Amino acid sequence: MKSVMIIFNQANTERIEYLLDQMNIRGFSLWENVQGRGSKNGEPHRGTHTWPEMNNAVMTVVDDEKVQELLDNIRRLDLRNPEVGVRAFVWTVEQMV
Repeated sequence: MKSVMIIFNQANTERIEYLLDQMNIRGFSLWENVQGRGSKNGEPHRGTHTWPEMNNAVMTVVDDEKVQELLDNIRRLDLRNPEVGVRAFVWTVEQMV
């Protein structure tokens, strides 16, 4: 099993949820109003007058064989609108209850 954390501009919230639904990934946790800045050339998302945009984050746990398809779909979403931004990070899940 793998944990996948997806961090994305709030503008992509419905797209991310639709993507998870299309892949039959039911379980996830959502964090709203996540602040941050992209590591390459992303603008800050701080919810302030100067940097008004905000991010959301989703974490889901999926079978190993679904990870690459999920990452490919996220990559396609990012390529459609790179200035909005979406990133995904994968961790191995040792155990879960």
